[in-house]
Amino acid sequence: MWTADRLRAVCLDQPAAEETFPFSAELSVFKVAGKVFALCALDETPLRISLKCVPEVAVKLRIEYPAITAGYHLNKQHWNTVLIDGSVPDDLVREMIEDSYDLVRAKLPRNVRNTLGDVAPGK
Repeated sequence: MWTADRLRAVCLDQPAAEETFPFSAELSVFKVAGKVFALCALDETPLRISLKCVPEVAVKLRIEYPAITAGYHLNKQHWNTVLIDGSVPDDLVREMIEDSYDLVRAKLPRNVRNTLGDVAPGK
């Protein structure tokens, strides 16, 4: 079961990930090398998290899971918002966080990527 602390921990488990609050004290923005890979209001109930996704996969996930919708206030082609209500398997939520991180990290310049340390466990 997802809690705000667990969601934060999974995001911060990604190598060189940091939590910032550029928009408000209520909105956690998780970044790698200054680039956003997740956004979440950790005091909301139920929790919801916005994550970057490959466009084709994003559409498939939205079709399969009603709790996954186009990114709220984000590029709808590249971002999904996941309602953490128990209808999306925990393993899939974790995988989506890791995939979002990987997509953002892959777009960083090589010299920046080389300074970030190892990729997430299991990658």
